[in-house]
Amino acid sequence: MKLLSEFKSKCRSGVLKTAVQFIKFGIVGASNTLISLGIYYLFVWFDSSLFIWGYTIGFIVSVFNAYYWNRRHVFSDSGEGHFKQIVKTFISYGATFLLGLVLLYVMVERFSISKNVAPVLNLLVTIPLNFLMIKLWTFKEKINHK
Repeated sequence: MKLLSEFKSKCRSGVLKTAVQFIKFGIVGASNTLISLGIYYLFVWFDSSLFIWGYTIGFIVSVFNAYYWNRRHVFSDSGEGHFKQIVKTFISYGATFLLGLVLLYVMVERFSISKNVAPVLNLLVTIPLNFLMIKLWTFKEKINHK
């Protein structure tokens, strides 16, 4: 019985750790959104023809922000060098960004989902996927439920 009790306790602590990480990841994501939109609107305010530059630079800065805060406060360091982790972070965010574009197009153009609702539905897929990619691949953390 003691072994079973210890097993249940470790499962709960692993699930709790992952849940707390997911919440922290969400907070980092919210700050990323504010940063990328802030930079985007700053460029547009300066000159509306610079919207692509603003979007691109906003994305780049927000991914560096995500890397910094995720490495520092959300996930443990995998021991890989900073450069390799930064590249993996950009690949992870870039992949979910591209997936989000495809999903957005399909939802709006093929399934006639509202342009206001589709991005929110999109987040239900891209946020958990990005979390798993960052956790399991970038920072090489195992999901311990044992």
